[in-house]
Amino acid sequence: MVRAMRTLRLAKALETRLRAGHPWCYADALRDASGVPGEVATLLDRRGRFLGRGLVDGGPLHLRVWTTRDEPLDEALLRRRLERARELRRDVVPAATSAYRLLHGEGDRVPGVTLDVYGAAEGPTRYGVLRLDGGGARVWRSRWVDVLEDTLARGEGDEALTGLLVRGGRGEAPTLGFGSAPPAPLRVTEHGMTLLADLQAGQKTGLFLDHREGRRRVRELARGRRVLNLYAYTGGFGVAAGIGGASRVTNVDVAPAAVALAEATWAANGLDPARHRAVVADVPRFLAEDEAREDLIVADPPSFAPRESAVPQALESYRKLHTACLRRLLPGGVYLAASCSSHVTPEAFAATVRDGARKARKTLQLLDRWGSPPDHPRLAAFPEGDYLKALLLRVVD
Repeated sequence: MVRAMRTLRLAKALETRLRAGHPWCYADALRDASGVPGEVATLLDRRGRFLGRGLVDGGPLHLRVWTTRDEPLDEALLRRRLERARELRRDVVPAATSAYRLLHGEGDRVPGVTLDVYGAAEGPTRYGVLRLDGGGARVWRSRWVDVLEDTLARGEGDEALTGLLVRGGRGEAPTLGFGSAPPAPLRVTEHGMTLLADLQAGQKTGLFLDHREGRRRVRELARGRRVLNLYAYTGGFGVAAGIGGASRVTNVDVAPAAVALAEATWAANGLDPARHRAVVADVPRFLAEDEAREDLIVADPPSFAPRESAVPQALESYRKLHTACLRRLLPGGVYLAASCSSHVTPEAFAATVRDGARKARKTLQLLDRWGSPPDHPRLAAFPEGDYLKALLLRVVD
């Protein structure tokens, strides 16, 4: 048997869930939630039998389980998980797309670790942005940098990295893991269109790569429509609409730097500036003051529920947003409503859309729904991984 530095034992009946592959074990489920962040720990069931092995995170989420096999949690395991992730991306990343997620935390069985790859549109340079969530993952920073440098900096093909940025906790400035730093902004491609990403100062790792499917759908539906893109960030949905033939696109975001990048992204795609309006404004105020009617609205706000206690207020915020958007849509208009709040269930989010429609006195058709794309997989035993929810709806009257 492989011996770890620490042994933890369950106090609650969670064996079935954890054996199925659920990667989280909270402190209140353990007899003794001991250990320091980054420490390898063996998890035993209530009868003292081996259950899994993971990294101590500390805090309420005490242990992130990496494996249910009695095997070492070491750099060799990191390399195997990275190679499995690479195999998947070779199958699922779309053509003419140079920006994608290579490691998706719990979904790729590397809890707390995400790695996005951004390939420059103009040439062979590619940059990675590594995000580390939780105390355990951050302690293992140098191990991950070493593995990625050895595997990807010296590799060939679409996964070879020119440089790696590392992002730790919220508010921390990124640091250079290896290689050279990316230019700001960096031009990348998605389904053939150009997007501009600021990998050093932008939100997430530079772009919201998980909305690739939504941008494709907007592009398909935009022809001849007046499109409003709320919480636009760098204007990805707006550019997709412009390429799709929208008659007018309005991007709205409260951050001046994001709106400026949205304007630059529009220009980078050779689109007519007369069809584009970029507005720096608080979205609720904009919706209250601007009276233009629309044919297609995208509403993808930042997380309204960063924690479980915020869910009731988040649901009310979603209801108000949906009501205001639906009131602006003309008959036959299309509404793409999205939520990235992991604490809000798909059922609860759909209910807020129904509530908004009732208050706006609109009848809706549900055209489609989806979550994150295949390069953002989630474990079948980990429903909490379904953080992204997107609903495509049409106003009947």
